[in-house]
Amino acid sequence: MKESIDENIIDDFLSGDELFEDETTSENSDELFEHYRFVSDKGQGQIRVDKFLSTRIVGVSRNRIQQAAEVGCIQVNDVSVKSNYKVKPNDVVTVMMDRPRHEFEIIAEDIPLDIVYEDDDVMVINKPPGLVVHPGFGNYKGTLVNAIAYHLKDTEAFDASDPRPGIVHRIDKDTSGLLVAAKNPYAKAHLSAQFYEKTTQREYLALVWGQMAEDEGRIEGNIGRSLKNRMQMTVFEDEEYGKEAVTNYKVVEKLGYVTLVRCSLETGRTHQIRVHMKHIGHTLFNDERYGGNEILKGTHFSKYKQFVQNCFAICPRQALHARTLGFVQPRTGEHLLFEAPLPADMTGLIEKWRGYISNREI
Repeated sequence: MKESIDENIIDDFLSGDELFEDETTSENSDELFEHYRFVSDKGQGQIRVDKFLSTRIVGVSRNRIQQAAEVGCIQVNDVSVKSNYKVKPNDVVTVMMDRPRHEFEIIAEDIPLDIVYEDDDVMVINKPPGLVVHPGFGNYKGTLVNAIAYHLKDTEAFDASDPRPGIVHRIDKDTSGLLVAAKNPYAKAHLSAQFYEKTTQREYLALVWGQMAEDEGRIEGNIGRSLKNRMQMTVFEDEEYGKEAVTNYKVVEKLGYVTLVRCSLETGRTHQIRVHMKHIGHTLFNDERYGGNEILKGTHFSKYKQFVQNCFAICPRQALHARTLGFVQPRTGEHLLFEAPLPADMTGLIEKWRGYISNREI
């Protein structure tokens, strides 16, 4: 049986966009579907297949093609090949996926939005946990993008044909907090440049397992997709792998076997805070993907175990909230800064732990 192809790689591969990763998972399947097919010329000189494809598929980087080859997406003459395969004359090169190609049609849906700020160019949204940002495999409807399309459907400058209308950055499905969306192509280009140049301000609150050794610190480590688990990102010590990522953190409150920390980002890699915190031994509380939904610190008493299970029930997701977002208004040049209060589930979770440390008999 083939290794299940990670739809996150597929979506990145097809879009060529490093800012996005859908939070859905594809089911294991032995059936493959053809997305691209190329036949090399009779006089084709030998060339690596990743280079061969990168010159033929518009908007897809060579790195994306290499990632796709790693999980068996690239075939030559019906056989999966690695990215260093040398294409020969008359070779049939195909890009295969584990689902049919889906042409996104953004459907405007009347989904309530918590709009913190709005002007003619931008809108700042406080996203609730559980809401996927962009349509993807298994989530073609009911996403933030569908809601934005409805909200802006009568705005003349809004480009509904854009496959990612208004979106210039994202936060994970189960992360709550602030996100900015553009209302016209000019604003989107301007905001995208700010995120690319790392001039925006983003601050998160996270509840992590364990007591931090230092009250503040800086985490540096290249982040890339794990070679062992394709659904996870990981920190690579070898600088040849992954991409540079920097997270600064500061302890806000110590709560027994967990700690509330404030994290600011210098870069914006996929799952950056979740991965960096796990890397230094402080996995986010109830982060199922990275093992935070297990009892990582504390006692063996049954009463404590029940207490933690109750905490998981109060906040049934990774305890991560995008609290602060700052950027320059594209047209006026004004610096805008917004803050979103903690949602009820994280507030309840923190209060639960405060109650714990004031009553050590648990």
